[in-house]
Amino acid sequence: VMAPMPHTTLPATHHLTGPTRAIPFDLSGSLQTPYAATSPFLLVGFLRIVGGETLETEARATSQTFYVIRGKGESASSDHGVISWAAGDMVVLPKCDGPVIHAAAAGHDCSLYFANDEPLLKYLGVEPVKRTHKATVIRREAMLKEVEAISHEPGAKHRNRMGILLGNKVTDYRDEASASGGGAARQPYEAQPPTPTENGAASRGGAASSSGGGVPGSSGTLTLTPMLWSLLNVLPPKDNQRPHRHQSVALDLCVYAKPGAAIYTMMGPELDPVTGTVKDGIRMDWASGAVFTTPPGWWHSHHNHSDEPAWVLPMQDAGLLTYGRNLDIRFSTGPAPVDPVTGKSLSETAAAASSSSAAAEVRPVSPENSA
Repeated sequence: VMAPMPHTTLPATHHLTGPTRAIPFDLSGSLQTPYAATSPFLLVGFLRIVGGETLETEARATSQTFYVIRGKGESASSDHGVISWAAGDMVVLPKCDGPVIHAAAAGHDCSLYFANDEPLLKYLGVEPVKRTHKATVIRREAMLKEVEAISHEPGAKHRNRMGILLGNKVTDYRDEASASGGGAARQPYEAQPPTPTENGAASRGGAASSSGGGVPGSSGTLTLTPMLWSLLNVLPPKDNQRPHRHQSVALDLCVYAKPGAAIYTMMGPELDPVTGTVKDGIRMDWASGAVFTTPPGWWHSHHNHSDEPAWVLPMQDAGLLTYGRNLDIRFSTGPAPVDPVTGKSLSETAAAASSSSAAAEVRPVSPENSA
């Protein structure tokens, strides 16, 4: 019998203090793998880099990403040059033949959330032989601009999820009609490859409305890379999202949650047939800068009882599963769900929230709330 995917958390305390180091979210003991892994296909974790220092990483992977939780600096490799970054930016790299050297700016301790598909390649016993996409940088300002735009669209307050898919041209072949969907299927902008400047640094990634045409031969998965899927998702104040499930493993970074507030995810393998909520759910409390896992096929719902928006950045192996036509995402369609804490129906809670507040305010997307 294969070991089950565990549900657990990697706290932010791991990357807030201490020396420069990599901190893998290694669940290989639970998964019974002879190599570091957070899920069967992915490895995620933190990089802590003390201001003025550097950290070298290397992964046998087709895709790797680095989301900047706090600080500013740059990442350099012989394959892709130098890419500068700051809090809230995401750097996406394809296969690298050598190491990536991450440097923190002087006076700026940095924390990065990394993800790669090295465990899948190690399981298969293979090496990446070609680059499946270009190096890409997605800027914080571009992401927040698109989230702000969709927060003002008709019906935005009643969507099960309000966020933006982070995509790449190599995975997008849609025409205008298919690009116009809302909610979880929306991909408001395509990440552009960084353009080298005279000093070799990467300029800001482009952000434009998906306008059709796409790229001939692209997969159509609308994912960050052919393997990785990611979404910048905002949970408005006093809001509860209905349960949903999918066969991909979710490795969620809590980008921001108001300290001490009741902001959490309920998860479990079954729905209550009467209420439509997660049956005998396990509660995962959100904390800025922490990561938690959601096993494949488990129902899960997100809840924000605070007076501020909360932000989450899930990383999943859904690129591969979407291409395989077996992601199987589903949403609760039972009776009006009841909030597990207040006992009120989610529709009642949402109505009260919408009557007392306008569209969700956009908060900085890093725990330090830096500009």
